Amino acid sequence: MRLVVQVKLLPTPEQEAALEATLRACNDAAMWVSTLAHEQRVFGNYDLRKHVYGQIKDEYGLAAQAAQHVIKKVTDAYTTLKSNIRAGNLGAQGSRRRERAEGKPIAFRPQAAQPFDDRCLSWQMGAQTVSIWTVTGRMKSIAFTASADQLKTLAAWRKGESDLVHRDGMWFLMATCDLPDRPVRTPDGFVGVDLGIADIATTSDGVHHSGKGLNAVRHRHRELRRRLQAKKTKSAKRLLKRRRRKEARFAANTNHTIAKQIVTEAERTGQGIALEDLSGIRDRVRLRKPQRVTLHSWSFHQLGGFVAYKAARAGIALVYVDPAFTSQQCSRCGHVDKKNRPDQETFLCTSCGFAEHADVNAARNIASRGVAGWAVSHAADDAA
Repeated sequence: MRLVVQVKLLPTPEQEAALEATLRACNDAAMWVSTLAHEQRVFGNYDLRKHVYGQIKDEYGLAAQAAQHVIKKVTDAYTTLKSNIRAGNLGAQGSRRRERAEGKPIAFRPQAAQPFDDRCLSWQMGAQTVSIWTVTGRMKSIAFTASADQLKTLAAWRKGESDLVHRDGMWFLMATCDLPDRPVRTPDGFVGVDLGIADIATTSDGVHHSGKGLNAVRHRHRELRRRLQAKKTKSAKRLLKRRRRKEARFAANTNHTIAKQIVTEAERTGQGIALEDLSGIRDRVRLRKPQRVTLHSWSFHQLGGFVAYKAARAGIALVYVDPAFTSQQCSRCGHVDKKNRPDQETFLCTSCGFAEHADVNAARNIASRGVAGWAVSHAADDAA
């Protein structure tokens, strides 16, 4: 299992100037390579290298490995663009959004992240410093800080590339750690998790993780952004820039807390976890305009990702199920009817009279589908 650990660098002014010059040179080179690749329609790593490798080293002062990483960064960006086009994420053929994306080269910000491998970056875990290649020479003894758990993970499992990131005036390294897969225990049943907006997550055990606080914070931030954008003053723009990631950090912390509680309870009871497969939900659901903002700020994918990696680290079985009609199906008798939902919170089966909170009922349906999905998948494995 791969895990990304973020550590904060504490460079001196001299080291910071070298890091900034390095990022700028790498991204200037990436912008030039991207433009040439777009004009020449050359997007393969090996083919593009024949066109640009020597010029990157000569004109931008990059070392061999840094030049290779710049080329790979560009080709990876175009691979991602093509994947999004194939998946329809940028609209159909001829749509304005797709034509805009295809009609110009991919741009790289002057301070966009840059990958470094072990030839360009070395870690001194005991001293909590790193040595990194820069355009002004090898910069040694750059201090970094991290939590005790992060340091332990880095020392034991760090492997592969690390990305240098400059964000909000601070420097970070995103280090890839390759943890061994933990054997998945055979689950004693499944806990179903219904994801929503009013309640961020509801489990089949009847536990509600309310979204009231998170939605209130988002509404407050949205109103503050609207007022500051209307002012158009320098101080308002500075405040907007300073606060731009505050909401995202709050949402991520909330999702981490919820995911940890769900996984801890599943581990305590020996159960697996069943989640809804909500991929593409924003394209499928049709809502009124006031509701669209709430849906598009709903970070269900992030919460699902947090649950998935925490479950993998704990050896807990995780299955994704089809969410169709889970909110309309009776978890007791299986009857499906729109009239089973008289309002947002209430489930009342028109067939057997079973009554329950709507989200708890949906979570129980998800748990049942999780049991069935696990049985089917393992029956196929046993047959093979």
